[in-house]
Amino acid sequence: MDLGLNGKTALVLGAGGGLGGAIARTLAREGAQVALADIDLAAARAVADEINASGAKAIALQWDLGDLAVIEPNILHIESELGPVDVLVNNTGGPPPTPVAGQSSALWSKHFQSMVMSVIAITDRVLPGMRERRFGRIVTSTSSGVVAPIANLGLSNALRMTLLGWSKTLAREVGRDGITSNIVLPGRVATARIQFLDEQKAQREGRAVEEVSRESTAAIPVGRYGDPQEYADVVAFLASSRASYVTGSVVRVDGGLLANV
Repeated sequence: MDLGLNGKTALVLGAGGGLGGAIARTLAREGAQVALADIDLAAARAVADEINASGAKAIALQWDLGDLAVIEPNILHIESELGPVDVLVNNTGGPPPTPVAGQSSALWSKHFQSMVMSVIAITDRVLPGMRERRFGRIVTSTSSGVVAPIANLGLSNALRMTLLGWSKTLAREVGRDGITSNIVLPGRVATARIQFLDEQKAQREGRAVEEVSRESTAAIPVGRYGDPQEYADVVAFLASSRASYVTGSVVRVDGGLLANV
């Protein structure tokens, strides 16, 4: 299937990590030029080098999502190197595991800036160009915790929930301009973040991490953790021309983990 991404420019946030890297590689294989943004420049460059070695085109940018002042110069750099952004994949890091109660206002503000305001501000920066070209894809990766809040991930559950309301509202505002806005929820996809969360749970409960992982796997109907490539394939479809009638949606990539409808 031709996804219609050949020659499009994609910006992938958090592209040095497991999910972001898989998304960037997949979009590049489908013909997109990809800007890879990550606070860890070395990690983003490693993925960009791999993409460039395959014959596609990619650039890496160091991008601290907590610093809104870097948005304009970074977008200008992308536009000068690759062209205006057609596809935006909002993929941010997660906050530390904590209860929702008793956290400082400074901690809430810090992660609201990097996980919510950054997504909104970057999207607002690229939207006018998408409207002019009558094409745009905004795909925002959140967490299964927005559907079924996850214990001890209070900050993540609350802050990522904000993005659902924003994305749904945005979809209704820009749909007639040829722009779609969708949310994607990863379940237990095998990344460094999930490994970290399993290790933290094991430490809190005084158990072996292997036991925690087995317990988590047993709750997944397909009987395993997901592969980042499986997640990236869904994101690539939503970013494509083929998904022009899919907008305002929340798409789960969780192996059936979430029991609720």
